[in-house]
Amino acid sequence: MVRTPLTAEERERGERLGRLLRQARGDRSMVEVAAVAGISPETLRKIETGRAPTPAFFTVAALAVALGLSMDELAVHCAPPPVPVQVPVPVPAA
Repeated sequence: MVRTPLTAEERERGERLGRLLRQARGDRSMVEVAAVAGISPETLRKIETGRAPTPAFFTVAALAVALGLSMDELAVHCAPPPVPVQVPVPVPAA
């Protein structure tokens, strides 16, 4: 199976996720957090550095639990910035 290349937005979202997880990990070791989450330290390292920008949902969920983060926090932090939408203004009939 050929994987389609990631967009710049997807890579940036992965980097934001990695920064958030690294910040939440604080002084705890990768080995400790990875063990609690049930993943390998190498997987955590790849996610934190952005080398794995699209980790599986259940991996992210397990890391959120291990780090005391809510999925809402992750979603808000990792969401792309809002795009301004132009709403058409009705023109009154003359």
